[in-house]
Amino acid sequence: MLLQIRGIISTISFLDIIDMAIVAYVLYKLYIMIRDTRAVALLKGLAVLLLATLVSKWLELNVINWLLQKTMTVVLVALPVVFQPELRRALEQLGRGRFFKNSSQLNAEEKETLFTELTRTVTALSKNKIGALMVLERDTGLNDYIETGIKVDGLVTSEFLINIFIPNTPLHDGAVIIRGNRIQAAGCLLPLSDDRTLTKELGTRHRAAIGISEQADAVVIVVSEETGIISLARGGRLHRYLDADKLKEHLAPLFVAKTSSLSDLFSWRPS
Repeated sequence: MLLQIRGIISTISFLDIIDMAIVAYVLYKLYIMIRDTRAVALLKGLAVLLLATLVSKWLELNVINWLLQKTMTVVLVALPVVFQPELRRALEQLGRGRFFKNSSQLNAEEKETLFTELTRTVTALSKNKIGALMVLERDTGLNDYIETGIKVDGLVTSEFLINIFIPNTPLHDGAVIIRGNRIQAAGCLLPLSDDRTLTKELGTRHRAAIGISEQADAVVIVVSEETGIISLARGGRLHRYLDADKLKEHLAPLFVAKTSSLSDLFSWRPS
């Protein structure tokens, strides 16, 4: 066995290693793309079906194995239809050159647009003393909290956000969670901070903002309903009394694009 393994390793060339690395990276990006969608559950079902087919063949359960094989054939034919949204998104990202970088990573223009829309939103909400809680996802995924709200998946605009937080509307209670430049969900429930040193004048919104920033690397923007004060929470700390310019100053360095070595490989050009 050891000699066979050595023989296999000796036949692997440097190009084979590059080949396997590229395939592994593409599969990883595909997984990242579908991990937050219903496709994950469908893939699990497909894996169970495949396992059952192999077991029935091993146990020589001919009738069950025949039925499972026919079912697998039907499923494989139906896969392009079932995964149509994911396939379309993959092709769109490939066409835009985003397949080999984080889909939630924004370029400079998109970040500037996002910050502008957010500052316009908080300025209007603060002026009218309308409470708001907006969570900006970074590296730590917030799917558990997204599931507690109402899925939205809409582009971030000041008009959209203001409409969400208008009092007595269905989604005004709870938090909005933003991934990249899209609103993933509204009306989300967040964990409250247990920090007993916090001043008692901070309400539920502020404690929720600090709470989620303690558990994830998210950045949270809060507008007080009582005073209209704009605050930002990150790393379990709350920065208060911000205006539009100061809010931008806080946000800008937190969303600097991180380029991985693999993405460098795909974006490299000879000089």
